[in-house]
Amino acid sequence: MEGIALGLLALGVLLAEPVSRSLARAHWPARDPVGALLVWQAVGLAGGLALLGSGVVYGLAPLGPTLPEAIDAAVDTLGAGRLPALGLTHVLALAAALVLALRLVGVLVAVTARTLHARRRHRDLLDLLATPWPAAPGARVLDHPVPVAYCLPGLRSRLVVSAGVLDALDPPAVKAVLAHEQAHLRERHDLVVLPFVAWGATAPFVRGMVCAQVAVAALVEMRADDVASGAVNPVQLTGALRTMGGAAPAAALSSFTDALDRRLLRITSPPPPLPGAVRVLVRLAAVGLVAVPTGLLLLS
Repeated sequence: MEGIALGLLALGVLLAEPVSRSLARAHWPARDPVGALLVWQAVGLAGGLALLGSGVVYGLAPLGPTLPEAIDAAVDTLGAGRLPALGLTHVLALAAALVLALRLVGVLVAVTARTLHARRRHRDLLDLLATPWPAAPGARVLDHPVPVAYCLPGLRSRLVVSAGVLDALDPPAVKAVLAHEQAHLRERHDLVVLPFVAWGATAPFVRGMVCAQVAVAALVEMRADDVASGAVNPVQLTGALRTMGGAAPAAALSSFTDALDRRLLRITSPPPPLPGAVRVLVRLAAVGLVAVPTGLLLLS
C-alpha cells in the first residue's frame, strides 16, 4: 500500500502544479471549451482524491494489505476502545489528510456561503432598484448610464442590463448581449467556476491552482460567446462586447483589455473546432483521469 500511496501523492502534486500550468497555457481549449471544462473538472477532482487518498492509504497501511481491510481493522479496533497500532509517520500522514480535507471543505463551504449571501443581498437591491423589462422576460433594467450587463445566477436568477446598454446598442446587439448572459444562466457556469475559486483560495501559493481558476473563468466566457454567436450575428456580438468593454473604468486594467481582445478575435476569426474523434478522446481522457485515483484507492 505504501507504493500506491506514493503514486497517489505524485499524481496529486503533478495535477496541482505542472499539469494545471500546462493546461492553462494550452491553445486547444479555445477550440473545445466544453471538453476543456470537463478536463479541468477532472483535474480538480482527481487531484483532490489523489492527495487525500495518499495520506489515508499510507496512514492505514500497517492495518491491512488493502484499504478496505485496513479501514475495517481500524473501525474494529476503535470499536473495541483501543487505538490502532500505527507508527508516527502513519499518524502524521492521516493527520495531514484530515487537515487537507477540512481545509478543502471548509474553504468551499465558506466561499459558497459568502457567495450566496452576496447574491441574496444583490438580488434584494435589484428588486428595489431595477425595473422589469417586458421586451425580455426575466430581464431587468437598471437606471445607470454606463453600458453593463450581467446575470445573477441561482434558484431566483436575475438578468440585468443597464439603461446605458439600451442607449448605446441597437436591438440586435442587445439581443447578442442577452444571449451571452442567458448562456451563463442556462448552463449554470457559476457552479462550474465556484469549486475552482475555492481551490485557488485553499492554496493561493500554489501557482497551478490559481492558473486553474483563471483558465476556467476564461473558458466559461468562451462557451457563452459560442452560444451567443450561434444565436446572433458574430459581428453584432463583438460590437456589443467592444462597446461595453470600452465603458470599463480607466482603464480597464490591461489584463482585462487583453482578455477581451482575445475573445473578440476568437469570435470574428474562430479557431477550427477539434476533429470529432479528438473531442471524444478529450472527454474519455477526463473520465479516465478521475478513474485513475479512484481505481487506485479501490484496489490498494
